[in-house]
Amino acid sequence: MSHVAGDPTIFGLLAEFVHPEEVVEAASKAFEAGYRQLDAYSPYPVDGLAEACGFTKNRVAPITLIGGLVGGFGGFFMQWFSAVVHYPINVGGRPLNSWPSFIPITFEMTVLFATLFGVVGMLLLNGLPRLHHPVFHVPRFELASRSRFFLSIQATDPKFELSATREFLQSLNPQGVDVVPW
Repeated sequence: MSHVAGDPTIFGLLAEFVHPEEVVEAASKAFEAGYRQLDAYSPYPVDGLAEACGFTKNRVAPITLIGGLVGGFGGFFMQWFSAVVHYPINVGGRPLNSWPSFIPITFEMTVLFATLFGVVGMLLLNGLPRLHHPVFHVPRFELASRSRFFLSIQATDPKFELSATREFLQSLNPQGVDVVPW
């Protein structure tokens, strides 16, 4: 049975490497060969691995900025509305919109919302929480948390064709190449 892109019975192929330099080089070669649905797994952060897989944009920073702006404007508006519109009280002859007194809460709300948006955005962009992933079906994948490095090419990649992709991965000299079932 020939597997091609979009085959619902397999998730993709998984290649195992011993050294971090090998998986970075393999990811670079796979990206240069035109594969775009790549994922790399390692027991610790590897410099250059994300870039080798084609990840160039970090969208967590803009999400954090948006969170900070929402928090800052929300904190200021909350205080302004309560002091000027909802419950105006003249305290010590100050104007109702006494913005210097609003700065501490505005700052705290900015930091709080920026942090919350940053953490939630990072989790969502990473696809977390994910309790199960198809690569967990490969028995040797448990080594990804200890001592091995893995590169997967998903079957949804337009260039994916089982035999050609397997030959390509084997040309990168991995420890082994496994089919990842759904």
